Parts: sequence; structure tokens; C-alpha cells
Amino acid sequence: MKKISILAIMCIITSAAALRAGDTIELTYANFPPAATFPCVQMERWVKEIEKRTGGKVKIKTFPGGSLLQAKNIYDGVIAGTADIGNFAMSYQPGRFPVSEAMDQPLGFSSAKAGSLALFDLVAVNQPKEFSDVKILTVFTAPPADVMSIKPVKKLADIRKLELRVSGTGADILKALGGIPVAMPQSETPEALQKGIVKGSVSSLEVLKDMNYAAYCPYSINANLYLVSFAVVMNKQKYNALPADVKKAIDDLAREHAEWTGAYVDNHVTESIEWSKKTMKHSNIALTDAERMQIEKLVKPVIDTYITRVSQKGINGKALIEGVKKSKVKYDRKGK
Repeated sequence: MKKISILAIMCIITSAAALRAGDTIELTYANFPPAATFPCVQMERWVKEIEKRTGGKVKIKTFPGGSLLQAKNIYDGVIAGTADIGNFAMSYQPGRFPVSEAMDQPLGFSSAKAGSLALFDLVAVNQPKEFSDVKILTVFTAPPADVMSIKPVKKLADIRKLELRVSGTGADILKALGGIPVAMPQSETPEALQKGIVKGSVSSLEVLKDMNYAAYCPYSINANLYLVSFAVVMNKQKYNALPADVKKAIDDLAREHAEWTGAYVDNHVTESIEWSKKTMKHSNIALTDAERMQIEKLVKPVIDTYITRVSQKGINGKALIEGVKKSKVKYDRKGK
């Protein structure tokens, strides 16, 4: 705690000194995935926009691939001042972000754009205490998690008893569908696929191209199982020390950037699927409406468990889920 306090004080002193001198404001931004993946693409776009909108007053150095902070350390690292800004996935720390976890439930979103706007509304409306130690700059979601596999998957029943790599809340959802979840980082999955340790992976499909999953998984189905939520947060003291015009530029970009990120990665998923079909003869199948209705019934206990769990913490889980569902109707035209 002493180390965190000292770092925070040093952050304020350094920032104030820079502003008094009229120098360029220099900030650091930590991220955990590889530079070519969409969370880092959105990072670089956000940085360029802020530098442009502040007339060059702000300069931001980015650190992708966990080069400054690892995935599970980013939130606390931003609080401590190790990085001024950080992007992280809330589901990597189960139970710590109960309000935003409502977005990770299997509600059938069909796009990251709709999910990102729904997450933005969820946070804006509820002002979760889980983020009280930081300043939220923007939020977004990954595209819906689908199923990639070594073995042919052409219908929902083909998932049953299939060992699939999952992460976070995906394990309970896959269990509900009759699959066998294997918790594993993305980085270890290609080797596990080659060795037959897992028979596929549950993830958004941009990794078919970005991480060359199409080389290992000839089949995929569009199941729209769940979303993975991300937040970009800033050290609160550092943000408070910024000039008013810089704060305005940051705040004005928040929702716009959430929407941009969702649209960008949705388009990238489409590109990745088409690339996989052309270069790897990949087979991508859409589930029927009847199968989607079946998924909705099978995963209802997962949602009910979330509502019960957060309600025990004094959070109205039912209201959160209903709010997200309303946002889904508003933003997700293709969702069921």
C-alpha cells in the first residue's frame, strides 16, 4: 500500500510540474494482447485521436503484448501509477467486476458493435463502484464467441462431449450446452490443438486469421454464445490533473470510440472468415433459429446463477440483465 501511495503522489507531482512548464503531456498506455489484435488496434486509434484532438498537447506511448503490465495486473497497475492508462478484460478477474459481468452472460448478442454500445450504457447508467478507483475512458466488447473445431461441427448437437478451450464465464456456458470446457490461454491453444489435448476453441472468430486458428480448425459454427468485455481506464489522479480541454477531448471520444471499436472488429471477423474459406477451405456454419432457441433455454440457469450471486452482494442482478436485454433490442438488429 505504501508503494502504491508513493507512486500515486509521484504521478501527481510529475503531472503538475509538466503542466506548469507548459510542456507536452506524456502518458503511458498498457495493453496485454499482441499488437496486431483488435484490442491493440483500438488502442492505437484512440491514441491518434487524442493526440489529434488536443493539437499535439498530449503524447501517449503504447505498450502492447504485456510489455509493461500483464493482463491480470493492468487494473491494479493503473491504480498504482505503473501505467497511466490500461486496457483489460473484466472476465479475467471473476467476481471483481460484478456489474459489468452482466454483459458476459449468454444473452445472444450477434455483434461487437451492439455489445459495445450496450456495455457503454450499462456502465453509464449504473456507475459501478467496481470502477471507483479509476477513470473509465471507454469500454467495448469482443465479437460473440463462436465454436471452432478440428472435428466437423454442423449443428448444436455436435458440440456435446467435445473438449473445447474456453476462458472466463465461457466454461459454465459450454457445460450447459453439453461440451467439455478446458481452461487455457489463447497462446497455448494452437499447440494443444495439434496434440489433440483440445478438439477446438470457443472464441470470437477474428482469431481464425489473426492467430492462424484456421490452420488447426477446419470447422466453425456461428453460435453467438457470449461476449468478452473490456475497459480502458486511467489513473484517477493523473486524469484529474489534466487541463480541462484535454479532459473534454477524452470524455467526448468515449462513446464514439466504443462504437468504432465494435464496428471495426465486426468487419474484421467477416474478413477473417472469408480469408479462412479462401486460403484454408474453412467451413463456417450458422445455427438454425430453432437451435438458437434451444441454446437460450439451456443457458438460462447460467444467467439465473449470475443474478443470484450478485444479488447476494446487494446488487440488483435482475435489473442489470433486463437493462442489457433492452439495450440488445435497441442496438442488435440481428440478435434473437
